[in-house]
Amino acid sequence: MAGSWTVRDVLDWTADHLSRAGSDTGRLDAELLLCHALGGMERIRLYMDPDRPLSPAERDAYRELVRARAAGSPVAHLLGEREFWSLPLKTGPEALIPRPDTEAVVEQALTHLVESEPVRVLDLGTGTGCIAGALASERPEAGVEAVEASPQAAALARANMEQLGLGERVTVLDGEWFGPVADRTCHLIVANPPYVPEADPHLEAGDVAAEPREALAAGADGLDAYRTIVPEAPNHLEPDGWLVLEIGWDQGETVKALLTEAGFADVAVHRDYGGRERIVEGRWPGTGG
Repeated sequence: MAGSWTVRDVLDWTADHLSRAGSDTGRLDAELLLCHALGGMERIRLYMDPDRPLSPAERDAYRELVRARAAGSPVAHLLGEREFWSLPLKTGPEALIPRPDTEAVVEQALTHLVESEPVRVLDLGTGTGCIAGALASERPEAGVEAVEASPQAAALARANMEQLGLGERVTVLDGEWFGPVADRTCHLIVANPPYVPEADPHLEAGDVAAEPREALAAGADGLDAYRTIVPEAPNHLEPDGWLVLEIGWDQGETVKALLTEAGFADVAVHRDYGGRERIVEGRWPGTGG
């Protein structure tokens, strides 16, 4: 990229370059990175003024972003932010990048939270805090505790809750699974745990290769986290409380069986917006069964 380059020129060149470098979203990547290089411009403005020339400083900033993206850095890391449930969340290599499919988990969890009740929620493996923040934003009366094993990811989640104005209602706790809440119960437990088999080649592909392995892989079959969470969850649920879990697309029946074996009722598998199995949930029976 040299000489007098316009918005149209750099977008066309970069979209092709990133696609050849392996991105499945070359054009979108090019637009998002250019908006960032131009100071946070909205994408629509790229098309309102496509003949706008870039200054040398803007070209240099964009060139560095494009170079990093072509080398495998996720766009969310380069931008430092990803929107989830219409909430802007800081992102980084210390935590998983929030995915749109996980919004289906939030949607399902919300069906178990009455809007006006001061319910207690536990989010396990919170990462960026995306699920905890989304639930707290939709249920102002809910108190949310979010547990995270990685100190770096926990710090990121705290920063996100403060940025969203949710710091007083979402408490981020350092620790693994139920360790920090050993003596407490709640109305809802939700988790997006690691569920990829440790030898899965997808762990080395695309954006996933730049994300923390411990937040993705869970043993030889990808089920280790569920084997820990499901048997322990009843000790932390109120009668008729719910456990809602994100799963891999082919794990529905297996995780469903784990909940049934543990004594959960009303166990069900739900699909995400793309039609893939994404959620397994179950109710811990009250005194009435």
